[in-house]
Amino acid sequence: MMSALTPGFAEPVSGAQACFRLVLDAMARPGQVHALGGVAAPAPLCDAAAAVVLTLLDHETPLWLDPEAEAAKAWIAFHTGAPITVDPARSMFALALSQSVMESWHGLPPGTDEAPETSATVILQVVSLTTGTDFVLEGPGMRAPETLTVDGLPPDFAAIWRRNHAQYPRGIDLILCAGNQIAALPRSVAVRKG
Repeated sequence: MMSALTPGFAEPVSGAQACFRLVLDAMARPGQVHALGGVAAPAPLCDAAAAVVLTLLDHETPLWLDPEAEAAKAWIAFHTGAPITVDPARSMFALALSQSVMESWHGLPPGTDEAPETSATVILQVVSLTTGTDFVLEGPGMRAPETLTVDGLPPDFAAIWRRNHAQYPRGIDLILCAGNQIAALPRSVAVRKG
């Protein structure tokens, strides 16, 4: 079974460090698209989603896994040691390959006013970060509104995000992954359709 698992980062230490810096930069500059490299993802994950998983998860970060990502479960467990939970309320991260997960965000921990850092972060694989629907982002980290183009979000994403943003400082943070690209939407950012 172990021989069927593909490698993680080609250069584990430098790959994870580079990815971590890009994730931090994406969170600090919402809506900007960043390219990752150095990992070959197992199906059905894209390279960016696999890199983010390898970088952010470890044995202390429970992961809720979208049933559509079940084929990558052994790879994730082997490379990260992250405990996989079936209860979204017990997760620190969620890996989603389907839009339907966004409709059930109420099951993920939004944090508390006293400890907003206990909220979940969703790693969502989408079709594209260069084509699709335009969203206008405003908030911390942006001198002026940013436009993010995404293919693969639900039609009512702006309304879903508005409800999430209204909970600030609580709420879910979102890392969007497509191919080898990522973009981030921290809960502090307001989003509307462009």
